[in-house]
Formats: sequence, structure tokens, C-alpha cells
Amino acid sequence: MVLHPDFCLDVPEGFDDSEAETGVHPMARKLFLATTAAEAFKKAHEWVRDQEIRLSDVSWDFLPGEAEPYCLSIYFTFELDPEGA
Repeated sequence: MVLHPDFCLDVPEGFDDSEAETGVHPMARKLFLATTAAEAFKKAHEWVRDQEIRLSDVSWDFLPGEAEPYCLSIYFTFELDPEGA
């Protein structure tokens, strides 16, 4: 997988995150909006099954007054090909 330069994390010069336990770990987030909780899960399932990612966490939000008020957020990292990394 080739990384797109616009999707890279800029780190200030001299920034040190070398400690394994407390280091910075880049993560992505994707939102799934829906009219029901079940629909949000369905959308997320369909998207995740086609991706090479490692799911790290999820969170819920309810957006009153929106057409699709249920918001499922997934947090993930990309599974890079070890030979191409």
C-alpha cells in the first residue's frame, strides 16, 4: 500500500515519542450516520469487511434534530503489508 502524502501526520522537529508505552500512535476515524442504531452498525460492518484495517475502538453519539441522528464512530489503524512497509 502506498501512503498518500496528504494523509501523513506532520510531527514537529525534535518531537520524541520513542517510549513504546506512551508513544504517539496515528489512528484514523470514520463516521457512520444512520436513522437507527442497527443501520449504523450495518453500514460500519459493510465498510469494515472490505478494508484491511485493525479496529481499535468505537464510540456512539446521538445528534438530535439531524436527519440521521445515530452516529457510530470507528477508530482504526491500517494493516500495512509487512513486505511493503
